[in-house]
Amino acid sequence: MFSDFAHDGPMWTGSGPRESRQAVKFAEAFAAPPAVMVSISMWDADRKTNLRADISAETVTEAGFDLVFRTWGDTRIARVRADWTALGALRDDDLWELD
Repeated sequence: MFSDFAHDGPMWTGSGPRESRQAVKFAEAFAAPPAVMVSISMWDADRKTNLRADISAETVTEAGFDLVFRTWGDTRIARVRADWTALGALRDDDLWELD
């Protein structure tokens, strides 16, 4: 999602409430807004401060969603990588492809 230590970004140098938001577009649109699950797959944080994190999917539509990471207080996050899974109905049953 971000690598703020490389350029002294707000997640690394800031304090108080902070947010990083990334738009995600699905490869194929769903028939209706799907259920989206997100998780942190990698994070690098300063060991001298408290670890505070909130990650979520917001503004979920048939076409995509916003992946949102938040922190607050004195937490210093150098970088975060996130994974997501979307489950929902496709526009056509013939679009299902399982590998």
